Amino acid sequence: MPSSDLPPDLEQTAADLTLTEEQYQRKMQRRKAVQEKRLAEKNQEKGLIIVHTGNGKGKTTAALGMVLRSLGHGYKVAIVQFIKGAWEPAEKAAFAPWGEQLEFHAMGEGFTWETQDRDRDIQRAQTAWQKAQDFIRHPDYRLILLDEVNIALKLGYLSSSQVLQELEQKPQDKHVILTGRGAPADLIDKADLVTEMTLVKHPFKEQGVKAQAGIEF
Repeated sequence: MPSSDLPPDLEQTAADLTLTEEQYQRKMQRRKAVQEKRLAEKNQEKGLIIVHTGNGKGKTTAALGMVLRSLGHGYKVAIVQFIKGAWEPAEKAAFAPWGEQLEFHAMGEGFTWETQDRDRDIQRAQTAWQKAQDFIRHPDYRLILLDEVNIALKLGYLSSSQVLQELEQKPQDKHVILTGRGAPADLIDKADLVTEMTLVKHPFKEQGVKAQAGIEF
């Protein structure tokens, strides 16, 4: 399995360990030239549509890493959470020191088996979508995270046409991240970057370990 995101021909292999220092240096010089050429050819900038989906853990966590990077660059960021909201997510408290540079709205009321009110869930999701649209259209915000919006789409609380129409009209320099399992195929087709988190092992299912602070919430 590759150890990084580099193309296979740029990966270091076990065979490199058999090279002399001079051979290794020449090989690395060739790799450096290839990589510099590729980087020089990739000169386009655009606002990306990014989807994190799949049954594995880490979709929101990966998105929050991008949020942190954007904040570090001085960009304004907005987060709208579509399912979470019945409790105060720890990430909201962690990002509080960023002040007005970050807008954080947890607008759901929890999981469907907790709310047990489909009409209210739909209403909350639609309200959250209206808030998301405000941020997507606002020129000051560089990155928008729509957390668990894919679940709202999967459950029919939002329609794909609503979301895709808005994404089609978003400002060219704005990044939008959409997280949650079950991302619809038309959203995946529209996206520029799609990552599927694959579940291999989970302590809740296999060991009976409960959700823990700092890991799940």
